[in-house]
Amino acid sequence: MTGARTALSALPRAAILRAADSPLLQRLVRRYGMRLGAARFVAGETLDECIRVLRELDEAGFHSNTTLLGEAIPDAEAATEVVAEYEAVLDRIAAERVRANVALKLTHLGLSFDEEIAYTNVERLVAHAGRLGSFIRIDMEQSAHVEGTLRIYERLRAAGHENVGTVLQSYLHRTPADLERLLPLRPNLRIVKGAYLEPAEIALPDKRDVDVAYVRLVQRALRGGAYVAVATHDERIIRHVRAFAEREGIGGDRFELQMLYGVRPALQRELVREGCKVLVATPFGPDWYPYLMRRLAERPANLAFFLRSLVRG
Repeated sequence: MTGARTALSALPRAAILRAADSPLLQRLVRRYGMRLGAARFVAGETLDECIRVLRELDEAGFHSNTTLLGEAIPDAEAATEVVAEYEAVLDRIAAERVRANVALKLTHLGLSFDEEIAYTNVERLVAHAGRLGSFIRIDMEQSAHVEGTLRIYERLRAAGHENVGTVLQSYLHRTPADLERLLPLRPNLRIVKGAYLEPAEIALPDKRDVDVAYVRLVQRALRGGAYVAVATHDERIIRHVRAFAEREGIGGDRFELQMLYGVRPALQRELVREGCKVLVATPFGPDWYPYLMRRLAERPANLAFFLRSLVRG
């Protein structure tokens, strides 16, 4: 098993991400993957299945968000259907009284073909969430969509919506400037490292540089008055951020820790026991394959777990 683990660790991240575009592999994994291992990372294919997981997380002391998996919707009609599905998710979360909110991708609402349609759709959802006392996180996607996402976030804030946040990716060269652009809004930001395959002229290729950039972004965002969701499974970075906040006199109401459903659950529980606010990102839906592939690409241990499940099945 050790040799297999070593071989899996050597698999290029790029190869795994490219596999996300393989129709043949997608059909195979979609047929068997949820039963044999994908359910570790995805809270089911239906809202009922997801709500059961959200309730369990709430009872265990966690906050959570959920995402209806899917992206790059092809037309306005399909995007409108997604909006209706998200309204149902928001209504159900409110009815269940679980500590959860929605995170969504703007390409799922039309950004890949019409920015104005995407704005109209997300504004409808943010307003609906506001009436329910809830919050919407706008996820960040490939570099081609960063500028459009930031423009939409800025428009929402200018329109008076406070219950909305977005995401910045530390591996992009442009992100420090993007952070400075947003700080006057006192934004609610999730900081991530970045999970998409980008060329070196757009993104830092070396993990160590990405980690350094990540810590700098978190520190600057906290000093600049943002509320920061520190999204990482790296214990070293988590310890550093907590120590930094203590030194700077930044209270626990100014940041939270975010981790992915199924990734390092023991660490998640430990952090809750230590009094940290921990939010678990808990997606669901039938279109889970691209999400799963990005999770496998991020950590070889995730890929090893998934393939062991396939073999044992």
